[in-house]
Amino acid sequence: MSDAAIAPALEYSRRRQEHSLEGFRTLLRFPSISADPGFQPQLHACADWILAEMERIGLENCQKLSTAGHPALYADWLRAGPDAPTILFYAHYDVQPVGDASLWQSPPFEPTIIGNRLAARGAVDDKCGIWINLKAIEAVLAACGRLPINVKLFFEGEEELGSKNTAPFVASHTDLLAADALIISDGPFSPEQPVIGNALRGAIMGELQVQGPPHELHSGRYGGAVKNPIHYLARIIASFHDASGRVQIPGFYDDAIPMTDRQSRDMNALWKTIGPPLQRAAGVEAFFGDYLGVFAERSTSQPTLDVGGIFGGPSADETRAIIPARAGCKVTIRTVAGQNSEGMWRRFVEHATAFTEPGIKVETELLSIAHPFLMPDDGREIRAIQRALKAALGREALLMRHGGSLAIGGHLGRELGVPVTMFGYGSGDNSHGPNEFIYLNDIQIATEVAIRLLFELCAEDG
Repeated sequence: MSDAAIAPALEYSRRRQEHSLEGFRTLLRFPSISADPGFQPQLHACADWILAEMERIGLENCQKLSTAGHPALYADWLRAGPDAPTILFYAHYDVQPVGDASLWQSPPFEPTIIGNRLAARGAVDDKCGIWINLKAIEAVLAACGRLPINVKLFFEGEEELGSKNTAPFVASHTDLLAADALIISDGPFSPEQPVIGNALRGAIMGELQVQGPPHELHSGRYGGAVKNPIHYLARIIASFHDASGRVQIPGFYDDAIPMTDRQSRDMNALWKTIGPPLQRAAGVEAFFGDYLGVFAERSTSQPTLDVGGIFGGPSADETRAIIPARAGCKVTIRTVAGQNSEGMWRRFVEHATAFTEPGIKVETELLSIAHPFLMPDDGREIRAIQRALKAALGREALLMRHGGSLAIGGHLGRELGVPVTMFGYGSGDNSHGPNEFIYLNDIQIATEVAIRLLFELCAEDG
């Protein structure tokens, strides 16, 4: 796309940098904490403010839509014509709780400039995703009079809760959200080395319970004669992995789409920078699983099974000589692109419940599912992002599979049947901890990338 076509929007954005920063600080002042019901009025106030901004900049069909939980926001601009692509942009306005307020250098909901940083809860996760998209669209509409593509915006208020009420909302609004592609504006942004998240793992959260006797029994009277559910729970957990760390559930690795040569090259290049500090941050002396591949691959592109908690018998500060009535554990299964989450859960259930025998009953409960997704390396949207980055920064992004999960991303991809990619604008850190911040200078850089992306998404070679 020629610079002449984009120049007016870039100039408009640069002239209004200070005004844009003040608007961003206003957005950050809303304590839109989704995990605490006491903040529901502030969540609605935040949603109303964003809705007013969408209307002000010239977006159409702006709506605040009810879900079973916090409201979702929708707006569109569909005047680019039937030959132009329709792109759905996603971000979320809810934020993590503050945590220990004493660890913050400045009030978490009073955006404060500290050196080259703007500190506030939500600065990088993920109010910047909302704000930078809005500022890019505003600049193009104000300077050019029209957008080069059709856009739909979908902002939710429950991402930090796993999008538990947003997912069923999406299923009932597929026509409203229908698009040619989805870009998730959530995640890191680095002008020095941009990254495109073209894959996320899924996450299956579940619980396993082992029932023994109908009530607690005295171990001096029944020990050695009545089966202990904690012992059987230990056997089940021990059966999950072999000594090398490989999961032993039949079919666990089936259908996983392996990394391409390019993805492996990009991962290795990226890991030279982020790998060592990430490994140091774990604080452990050694890692396991080398038999399955390098650390980067094991933690991003392979399925995993972890026990996140165990319960049964007396509490930690009690001592009672008993055979407990039941025991259990919480499990997390990370799935990867190509794998069916429901099918994976069935495999887990079959494996665990096979330990049922007289005197021992094994039961499972599925708590939640986030589906994995993968975007092709050469997809139109990735090529457009690469061109926007090249023009703005002089360099392209590395492609990266993320080890974490984003429930709404996988759900949107499945329900709408569209390619999904992640391209965030959060150039900062501490997104779930104290002193969350975004680099001040990178806000304008990210906005200019977003402006260029709007044009590149309609380019003939895209």
